[in-house]
Amino acid sequence: MKREKGFSLIEVLVTLLITSVGLLGLAVLQAKSLQFNHGAYLRSQANILAYDIADRMRLNKDDARAGQYNITMGASKPSASGLVTTDQNQWLTLIETSLPAGDGSVSCVSNVCTLTIQWREAGRDADDSFTYKTQI
Repeated sequence: MKREKGFSLIEVLVTLLITSVGLLGLAVLQAKSLQFNHGAYLRSQANILAYDIADRMRLNKDDARAGQYNITMGASKPSASGLVTTDQNQWLTLIETSLPAGDGSVSCVSNVCTLTIQWREAGRDADDSFTYKTQI
């Protein structure tokens, strides 16, 4: 009698199944990695945008300390002309174009300002937000 050598069909199918599960796991891991990297990118954008309006207010300290830069979340863009409204309009436009469903607010009391930026990532039920407090 001759003995058969090599793999049987069942061994090949089990190996194929294990390999397929491993590759599927790698694909899920890659998708999650891309999702987390995009979230980190959006948070970095919010940080940059908060610094942007803070720098604009530092250049115009008197108006910032007087509360002229205050904006509530969800408010429409100001329509008046002047440096403050130009800064506000440009900042809100940057938020809208840089972050999905982005919005921002500024609240200054004396020389302490709280800057809040909100956005909503795709597939999430709740808004993400970034809050930055600074002295002007």
